[in-house]
Amino acid sequence: MQERDIVKILQKDLNFKDHSINKLKLFVKRLITANQKHNFISKSTESDVWHRHVLDSAQLIKFIDFKKGSLSDLGSGGGFPGIVLAIFNNNINFHVKLYEKSPVKRKFLENVINDLDIKAKIFNNVYDDKIESDIIVCRAFKKLDHLIQVSREIVKKPHKLIVLKGKNAQEELNKAFKSQKYPYRMIKSMTNQESKIIIIEFN
Repeated sequence: MQERDIVKILQKDLNFKDHSINKLKLFVKRLITANQKHNFISKSTESDVWHRHVLDSAQLIKFIDFKKGSLSDLGSGGGFPGIVLAIFNNNINFHVKLYEKSPVKRKFLENVINDLDIKAKIFNNVYDDKIESDIIVCRAFKKLDHLIQVSREIVKKPHKLIVLKGKNAQEELNKAFKSQKYPYRMIKSMTNQESKIIIIEFN
């Protein structure tokens, strides 16, 4: 699926406004340019960036209440899903925090945020301090059992953990829940029949 097809889905199904679409286009352009020098996304996915990365990230807005609280993206990398969610967010009182340990990636994210006037703040190490957010999102950060440990030990309670996972989602979930189970939902991804969105509630 090409850019124009994804843009239609973002507008019709996910309620992205024109100004947000324009920012997404600028963000993608910056990302592809930067990717020639740095490996922010796999080179093989550049031609399908709108489907594989933008829509994959954008679908998470269906599970986020942007009317209150804050969101933290652990391991933001080149900006997925954090930058996409921050571009969608129109509430000045809803805070988006991006956690990324790579200085190169942090610099890229900082430039994108400043140049595109995106409401988001960048943090360095996930483990530096307690994470004060109502929602935690992750796309390619750690295995699920490690994410659950982070949620249990570092993130304030209560909060919701939303994780994008591939075809081994159920296997990871079973392993992570061996010692203790938490309320969860598993939803099919919009972008891949085998991929899943896992939502875990921590109270």
